[in-house]
Amino acid sequence: MINTKKVPADMSQMRLDKVSAELFNDYSRTQIKKWILEGRILLNGELAVPKEAVNLNDEIEINPTSEKKVSWEAEDIAFEVIYENNNFLIINKNPNLVMHPGAGCANGTLANGLLHWYPELENIPRCGIVHRLDKDTSGILLVAKNEKFRNYFVSLLQDRKVSKKYKAIVVGSTVGSFTINEPIGRDKNNRVKMSVRTDGKEAESFIKLEESFNNYSLLDVSIATGRTHQIRVHLSSVKLPIIGDRTYNPSGNIAKNTSPELTDFIRNFPRQALHSASLSFFDPDSDDYLYFEADMHDDMKSLLDKLKKQI
Repeated sequence: MINTKKVPADMSQMRLDKVSAELFNDYSRTQIKKWILEGRILLNGELAVPKEAVNLNDEIEINPTSEKKVSWEAEDIAFEVIYENNNFLIINKNPNLVMHPGAGCANGTLANGLLHWYPELENIPRCGIVHRLDKDTSGILLVAKNEKFRNYFVSLLQDRKVSKKYKAIVVGSTVGSFTINEPIGRDKNNRVKMSVRTDGKEAESFIKLEESFNNYSLLDVSIATGRTHQIRVHLSSVKLPIIGDRTYNPSGNIAKNTSPELTDFIRNFPRQALHSASLSFFDPDSDDYLYFEADMHDDMKSLLDKLKKQI
């Protein structure tokens, strides 16, 4: 049974394993540490390491091995599988698809669909979902099909040995490439948002201009860390907000000299123009370096076409 607790004030800045052992005192600290390393204990919905420092009101989620791993219902939900072997699936996720049931979304998620098409995933924590994409972010996503590979991929993520690259269409212009190395934490005024803050967790994004359209840009983004909303927060912090991002570009910024027709299209774009373009890592069986990619979905392609026409 999944259980979630918030970090109290007197435990802020303590180690995740120590806090978890105190909050969930039915389990030993040794067991707690093992579960953190296996990804069965999450910090704010993210994979973490035992020594990571926690902050006030951070959410620690525990999914004990002694309990049934998931209790969600299977649903006939379609999703595109672009590669499959005995260890994992590679999915090209559609926008407007939530990863798994939670607050405000009881069903209709990717996890529900996974249980329908791959019922054996019921025996794996979080149905084999080992990393997340936001509801409205499209693109490449890996789902583990067995516990051994799941633990292997979790260790790769924790050791930063998985390469993840994204495409983002933003308001603003830039030249060449640059790195954003700013810590990210929960926004102090809005718990559903993240923000750049000095006491946040290390976060590093590498930004490269792929194409510019007057005062709009298509960016290639690589991330060394995987913080919640990392790309969206980082780009907004350097005045390159993602088109369609209602959370980090709420005013729907429009560049100067944008035509009325394009202005209307941008302001009505239905989601953040962010796409997980590729994923690569070393295969544990063959030791080959595996690389998977997926084209942008039609809505982002249509947006790019309209931006090119205004040049």
